[in-house]
Amino acid sequence: MSEENTEVASENSNAPSFQIQRVYLKDISLEQPNAPQVFLVQGEPNVQIQIDIQFGQLQDGVYEVIVLGNITTRVEDKVLFLIEAQQAGIFELKNIPAEQLEPMLAIACPNVLYPYLRANIADLIGRGGFQPIHLAEINFHQLYEQRLNEVATASNADQTSGIILPN
Repeated sequence: MSEENTEVASENSNAPSFQIQRVYLKDISLEQPNAPQVFLVQGEPNVQIQIDIQFGQLQDGVYEVIVLGNITTRVEDKVLFLIEAQQAGIFELKNIPAEQLEPMLAIACPNVLYPYLRANIADLIGRGGFQPIHLAEINFHQLYEQRLNEVATASNADQTSGIILPN
């Protein structure tokens, strides 16, 4: 029976593994450059949202993934607030085939991090004295495919090859 356990353990050591080591708020800032006068301005706010992804290897099989969010909200020509946030995580990806590693880092990991980013941004906006803005869900798979298509189009035009994603 101990031989069976040893065989199972050796088989599992080569099995693909995806583990979340840590999720953390790496950076967040709120600026209200026109406070307190901006609280008296009436009108419908114009919200601009930018989301990006960065990832990098920390050590063998361990990666940091960061979902960045930038929000700028204006009424008329006055800035209500600016938010820059970085929600990060450390992920262990072992025995993942090379062709699946980048999609894991660009799709699966951001799917884990994004709900934390949304909650932190909504909380910060509320603490800043504004009605919270709840960021819409993002289909990171579709975003990844879109970036691959953009790169393919650009590489066809430039006659270069390779996949370019945020660092």
